[in-house]
Amino acid sequence: MTRNALPADPLALEHQVCFALAVASRNVVALYRPLLEPMGLTHPQYLVMLALWGRSPLSVKELSGLLQLDPGTLSPLLKRLEAGGLINRGRAEHDERVLEVTLTAQGKALRAEAEKIPPAIFDKLGMPMEELLQLHAALTRVIAITSE
Repeated sequence: MTRNALPADPLALEHQVCFALAVASRNVVALYRPLLEPMGLTHPQYLVMLALWGRSPLSVKELSGLLQLDPGTLSPLLKRLEAGGLINRGRAEHDERVLEVTLTAQGKALRAEAEKIPPAIFDKLGMPMEELLQLHAALTRVIAITSE
């Protein structure tokens, strides 16, 4: 099929990009669940921790932008992570108006356990690395296009 050609039935469920993305997303997140549960994390909380393991401290605004979550959705995630002893929230020293999120010692230590997750997911998917990298690149383009 050429780039501009529509399938014979453009409303067929199996031709919908939204359907393929929704089912793939649900199924991939389900692969993470048994790996995250022993760590006491949900998938959204894991994404927050990934951002913080990459760079901490981060302001709530920075986290919101990185994760593409509105602050109202992010706030309950942060509260649960703080209650679990993985992060602290507090005012930034450089600007009292900024709410900053930092990892606790326990949150930093959890990274070692989390490092086992990407290879486990790779094994569960059973796809060649090159194919996964191409999929990631395509999805990253979709995110960029739809975030404008």
